[in-house]
Amino acid sequence: MMIVTPTLHFQGRCEEAICFYQKAFDLKISHILHYSDADKHDWNIELSEEQKKFVYHSEGYIGGQRFMLADEMEQEYSKATSIFLTITFDTAEEVKQAYRILSEEGTIIYPLRSTTYSSCVGSLIDKFGFRWGLMTEQTDR
Repeated sequence: MMIVTPTLHFQGRCEEAICFYQKAFDLKISHILHYSDADKHDWNIELSEEQKKFVYHSEGYIGGQRFMLADEMEQEYSKATSIFLTITFDTAEEVKQAYRILSEEGTIIYPLRSTTYSSCVGSLIDKFGFRWGLMTEQTDR
Protein backbone atom coordinates (compact mmCIF):
# COMPACT_ATOMS: atom_id res chain seq x y z
CA MET A 1 0.00 0.00 0.00
CA MET A 2 1.20 3.51 -0.80
CA ILE A 3 0.15 6.59 1.17
CA VAL A 4 0.65 10.20 0.07
CA THR A 5 0.92 12.63 2.99
CA PRO A 6 1.12 16.39 2.40
CA THR A 7 4.11 17.75 4.33
CA LEU A 8 4.54 21.47 5.00
CA HIS A 9 7.90 22.96 6.05
CA PHE A 10 8.42 26.30 7.75
CA GLN A 11 11.42 28.42 8.67
CA GLY A 12 10.97 28.50 12.44
CA ARG A 13 7.26 29.37 12.31
CA CYS A 14 5.72 25.88 12.45
CA GLU A 15 4.00 26.37 15.83
CA GLU A 16 2.51 29.65 14.56
CA ALA A 17 1.34 27.83 11.43
CA ILE A 18 -0.23 25.04 13.48
CA CYS A 19 -2.30 27.60 15.42
CA PHE A 20 -3.19 29.36 12.16
CA TYR A 21 -4.38 26.15 10.47
CA GLN A 22 -6.28 25.13 13.59
CA LYS A 23 -8.33 28.32 13.15
CA ALA A 24 -8.71 27.97 9.38
CA PHE A 25 -9.27 24.20 9.06
CA ASP A 26 -9.77 22.85 12.60
CA LEU A 27 -6.41 21.06 12.23
CA LYS A 28 -6.17 18.35 14.89
CA ILE A 29 -2.56 17.73 15.96
CA SER A 30 -1.98 14.13 17.02
CA HIS A 31 1.78 14.30 17.61
CA ILE A 32 4.41 17.02 18.02
CA LEU A 33 8.14 16.59 18.55
CA HIS A 34 10.54 19.49 19.05
CA TYR A 35 14.21 19.43 18.10
CA SER A 36 15.07 19.35 21.82
CA ASP A 37 13.07 16.10 22.14
CA ALA A 38 14.86 14.30 19.29
CA ASP A 39 18.15 12.45 19.10
CA LYS A 40 20.90 14.96 18.25
CA HIS A 41 22.30 12.51 15.68
CA ASP A 42 19.23 13.06 13.47
CA TRP A 43 20.75 16.20 11.94
CA ASN A 44 24.26 17.47 11.16
CA ILE A 45 24.11 21.05 12.40
CA GLU A 46 24.58 22.83 15.71
CA LEU A 47 21.30 24.30 16.97
CA SER A 48 20.82 27.46 19.00
CA GLU A 49 18.66 27.35 22.11
CA GLU A 50 15.87 29.03 20.12
CA GLN A 51 16.12 26.47 17.30
CA LYS A 52 15.88 23.59 19.78
CA LYS A 53 12.33 24.81 20.52
CA PHE A 54 11.34 24.54 16.83
CA VAL A 55 9.13 21.71 15.59
CA TYR A 56 11.16 18.73 14.38
CA HIS A 57 8.12 16.66 13.35
CA SER A 58 4.38 16.95 13.86
CA GLU A 59 1.38 15.12 12.53
CA GLY A 60 -2.24 16.10 12.39
CA TYR A 61 -5.46 15.84 10.46
CA ILE A 62 -7.58 18.18 8.42
CA GLY A 63 -10.80 16.25 8.16
CA GLY A 64 -9.64 12.69 7.49
CA GLN A 65 -6.42 13.72 5.68
CA ARG A 66 -3.14 13.27 7.52
CA PHE A 67 -0.64 16.16 7.29
CA MET A 68 2.92 16.53 8.53
CA LEU A 69 4.35 19.91 9.54
CA ALA A 70 7.90 20.82 10.61
CA ASP A 71 10.51 23.55 10.76
CA GLU A 72 13.23 23.28 8.11
CA MET A 73 16.62 24.01 9.66
CA GLU A 74 19.24 23.36 7.03
CA GLN A 75 18.36 25.52 4.04
CA GLU A 76 16.28 28.28 2.59
CA TYR A 77 13.89 27.18 -0.11
CA SER A 78 11.13 28.66 -2.20
CA LYS A 79 7.54 27.52 -2.14
CA ALA A 80 6.10 26.01 -5.30
CA THR A 81 2.69 27.36 -6.21
CA SER A 82 2.02 25.20 -9.25
CA ILE A 83 0.91 22.43 -6.90
CA PHE A 84 -1.47 23.29 -4.13
CA LEU A 85 -3.76 21.75 -1.56
CA THR A 86 -7.51 21.83 -2.09
CA ILE A 87 -9.76 21.62 0.94
CA THR A 88 -13.41 20.76 0.28
CA PHE A 89 -15.95 21.97 2.83
CA ASP A 90 -19.60 21.07 3.42
CA THR A 91 -20.87 24.66 3.26
CA ALA A 92 -20.05 27.99 1.65
CA GLU A 93 -19.89 29.57 5.12
CA GLU A 94 -17.02 27.23 6.06
CA VAL A 95 -15.21 28.14 2.84
CA LYS A 96 -15.68 31.86 3.54
CA GLN A 97 -14.37 31.52 7.11
CA ALA A 98 -11.22 29.63 6.06
CA TYR A 99 -10.68 32.05 3.15
CA ARG A 100 -10.94 35.05 5.49
CA ILE A 101 -8.38 33.57 7.91
CA LEU A 102 -5.94 32.41 5.22
CA SER A 103 -6.10 35.71 3.32
CA GLU A 104 -4.73 37.60 6.36
CA GLU A 105 -1.27 38.66 5.12
CA GLY A 106 -1.84 36.36 2.13
CA THR A 107 -2.18 36.85 -1.62
CA ILE A 108 -5.49 36.25 -3.41
CA ILE A 109 -5.18 34.14 -6.58
CA TYR A 110 -8.91 33.78 -7.30
CA PRO A 111 -11.53 35.57 -5.20
CA LEU A 112 -14.46 33.58 -3.87
CA ARG A 113 -17.04 32.90 -6.55
CA SER A 114 -19.59 30.39 -7.81
CA THR A 115 -18.61 28.14 -10.73
CA THR A 116 -20.12 25.30 -12.72
CA TYR A 117 -18.52 22.79 -10.31
CA SER A 118 -18.80 24.58 -6.96
CA SER A 119 -21.16 27.03 -5.30
CA CYS A 120 -18.19 28.63 -3.51
CA VAL A 121 -14.57 28.35 -4.62
CA GLY A 122 -11.43 30.47 -4.28
CA SER A 123 -7.65 30.19 -4.22
CA LEU A 124 -4.92 32.04 -2.34
CA ILE A 125 -1.37 31.88 -1.04
CA ASP A 126 -1.22 32.16 2.75
CA LYS A 127 1.31 34.14 4.79
CA PHE A 128 3.59 31.09 4.94
CA GLY A 129 3.77 30.84 1.14
CA PHE A 130 1.48 27.83 0.65
CA ARG A 131 -1.22 27.87 -2.02
CA TRP A 132 -4.69 26.62 -1.04
CA GLY A 133 -7.81 25.91 -3.03
CA LEU A 134 -11.01 26.17 -0.97
CA MET A 135 -14.34 24.90 -2.24
CA THR A 136 -17.67 23.22 -1.70
CA GLU A 137 -18.90 20.22 -3.69
CA GLN A 138 -22.30 21.89 -4.14
CA THR A 139 -23.19 23.13 -7.57
CA ASP A 140 -26.36 25.01 -6.62
CA ARG A 141 -26.04 28.52 -7.98
